Order: sequence, then structure tokens, then C-alpha cells
Amino acid sequence: MWLFGWKGPSGFSANSTAEQVTQGIDGTGLTAIVTGASSGIGEETTRVLALRGVHVVMAVRNVGAGGKVKESILKEIPKAKIDVMQLDLSSLASVRKFASEYISSGLPLNLLINNAGIMAAPFMLSQDNIEMQFATNHVGHFLLTNLLLDTMKNTARETKKEGRIVIVSSEAHRFTYNEGIRFDKINDESEYNSIRAYGQSKLANILHANELTRRLKEDGVNITANSLHPGSIATNLLRYHSFINGLATTVGRLVLKNIQQGAATTCYVALHPQVRGVSGEYFSDSNIAKATAQAYDDKLAKTLRDFSLDLTNPK
Repeated sequence: MWLFGWKGPSGFSANSTAEQVTQGIDGTGLTAIVTGASSGIGEETTRVLALRGVHVVMAVRNVGAGGKVKESILKEIPKAKIDVMQLDLSSLASVRKFASEYISSGLPLNLLINNAGIMAAPFMLSQDNIEMQFATNHVGHFLLTNLLLDTMKNTARETKKEGRIVIVSSEAHRFTYNEGIRFDKINDESEYNSIRAYGQSKLANILHANELTRRLKEDGVNITANSLHPGSIATNLLRYHSFINGLATTVGRLVLKNIQQGAATTCYVALHPQVRGVSGEYFSDSNIAKATAQAYDDKLAKTLRDFSLDLTNPK
């Protein structure tokens, strides 16, 4: 990433790491949920938030893998506060179970970091008969956010601290289907394209953040919602494309971010004072960036919310 060292208005660049963008920030007293926290960006996000004093709840599919990450972080940061809870975002039942257990725990919630995702997967349906990328990357996080929103609102009121919802999207949102979100063809295997379906789910992430912003402002609560592109990173998201994965490994040192750089924008949006009061924005390289016109389509965002509510409401 030596090619991309120029700094934006925030003072940070594509080269900045998660530790660098949070240097000097004290997150003591904050509690965060990080989905997909057992590997890649989620793991590094967990480590750096814990390093800054945040109590982190790792929401992971594989509790065993999550436990190993927790042990590794505790060796480095003995005073870290970390819990591991099971969450499979492709299962609405699992999302409801996680949210119920979290609420029952009595823990506050200042930061909700919707990080987990799958990329360019072959066509398959979730347990709830929803196309897997859309189910995992958007629908599961949509339901999780809705179920935990009252906890976040209560925390914001009681602590007088701003709550932040951080949704990891991608520049891939630019490569969705022409209509943006194919509401009537979500499960249409005959016209399925793995890359465009991924782009569709990532566009949904931005639209979700923007619609959340509108509703949170209407409610007058001290919670922000933003989306971001972490950068191009060689992680296990590429596991379905062996050629691309191999190419990324080969040339990665020159054109791709490492994990420490990849987690920077997430940690910046979650913790940095520069982002206080900022909501409904799309970030890249720890700076405000511009998404596509579809990402700012209020009508599309509202339609997506209604569609998502219909998918997640018990039938």
C-alpha cells in the first residue's frame, strides 16, 4: 500500500492502521458488539477496540474460533474485556436468540459494528429461504440492529454518550444489478450473478445506514449510523474464487491493504471524535467518501426497509 499514502481531511490515509487512527482515544466505559469477530477485519477491530478500553462482545458463528481469538488478545492485552457469543447471521432464529441473550445479560450497548459478511458466493439459500449473500450481509444485520436498537437508545440516554452503528459495506456496491435491489428477484437463481448479488447486498448496507439515520434523527436520539468501505484486502472473503484469491496473495503487498489497514476505517468511524454527530455518511480510508447515486435514493431506502421488515417478521 505504499502507492496510496496521501492523506485526506481527517489526517489519515489508506496506509493508516486501526491503531494509528485510534491513538490516544480512551474507549473505557463503552461496550461494543462486533459481528464476524473471529477473523480478518473483525478480529483486528476487536483487538484494537479492546486495546482502547472498550468492552467487546464478539458475535461469531464458531464459538471455538472466537474463544481462540479472545485468548490471543488477552495474552497481548491482559486487562481487555472480551466476551464471545454465538451468532449465525444467515439464520433469523440465531439472530433472535443472540439478541434475546444479549438483552437478558443487562449489558449496555454503545457501538454496534455490523462487520460480518460473505463475498461472491455461488447461489444458495439461507435457512429462511433467502439468497445467502443478501441474507447474511444485509437481512441478518438488519434484524440484529432492529432488535438491539432499544438497548442502544437506553444506553445513549443513561450514559449521555453517543451511540454509533457502523455498517461495513464495500465499493462493490457500485457493481450491483441495474435496478439496485432486485426486490422481486432476490431468490431468482436463473439470473443470479455472484458479483452483482454481492454488490446488491453491499448497496443494501449503505441504504440501511442512511434510512437508520433518517429515523434516528426523527426520534431525536443520540445515535449515529454510517457505512464504510474497508479497502481492498486479501481475506477469506475471497475463498469462493481461487484464482482471484491467488492473484491477491501474489500482488497483495503492492495494491492491497493489510488487515491492520483494513480495520482502520471501521475503528475510525466507531471511536474517533471527528465523527461525533456525523451520520448517514459513507467512509473510505478513514475519510468521508462518495457512494453511488442509488445509495442516496431515499425512496429505495424506504422500500428496502419495508421489504426487510417483511422478510424478518415471523410469518
